[in-house]
Amino acid sequence: MYKIIFENNNIYIKGIEEFDLPHTLDCGQAFRWKCDENGIWSGVAGDKFLSLEKTNDGTVVLYNTTIDDFENFWKDYFDLERDYQKIRQILSQNETLKAAADYSYGIRILNQEPFETLCSFIISQNNNISRIKGIIERLCENFGENINGYYTFPTAEKMATLTVEDLAPLRSGFRAKYLIDAAQKVASGEVDLYHLRYFTLDEARDELMKIKGVGPKVADCALLFSHHHDRAFPKDVWINRALDTLFGGELPEIAQDYAGIAQQYIFFYARDTKLLTN
Repeated sequence: MYKIIFENNNIYIKGIEEFDLPHTLDCGQAFRWKCDENGIWSGVAGDKFLSLEKTNDGTVVLYNTTIDDFENFWKDYFDLERDYQKIRQILSQNETLKAAADYSYGIRILNQEPFETLCSFIISQNNNISRIKGIIERLCENFGENINGYYTFPTAEKMATLTVEDLAPLRSGFRAKYLIDAAQKVASGEVDLYHLRYFTLDEARDELMKIKGVGPKVADCALLFSHHHDRAFPKDVWINRALDTLFGGELPEIAQDYAGIAQQYIFFYARDTKLLTN
């Protein structure tokens, strides 16, 4: 179990296992984190800005935050209460999953704000990471709230008042109409976004797919990264290719309860080891 030390407005997390910052913050599940030349990551989540790094002795340092924010926000956001060693032991019963989990050591599932996550993966469709980050940054700067120089993600209520023409500065293309539809359906309550973690996976997926432009892959990304649906398994051409190459097309049965975590390991492993380029 990790230990927390609060000193000079910083949180020091000692003895934390399975927490690699690049693997977690730059693996494609969140798009508002950046790393500087000193290895310090900075980003905005919810209405909070944070800088953090992992030191040579394995301590994770959260800069300029409070105990209350750590206990009430960051601990859940970084999924620090989950035993990832136990999950890796389960997955390691399969040799290929073990190789993927070992290679992808330290990936944690971020528990993100649901509307931001939904919009982020609507934006991600047929897009690359750099463009996704740029569109989201422009969306926040144009329509989010400025808090001490950083911008929050706009609320559904705010975006529901906008038009596709209002979103022209984002240069988001066909995705603009989907973002407006998502905002209107969430703001009106037509889509029950904030109770999806209590739905079955199929029910939650169907609820999200009421939104124009949201198919199974976008829905499963939203459910995995903001609604604690661990069995959600986002599939696109790349992950399907990885499944075919590594497992003959089907995820092993032992991984089903943690399918979303396994998906992160598989994709990271297959991408970095060039299995998806052949």
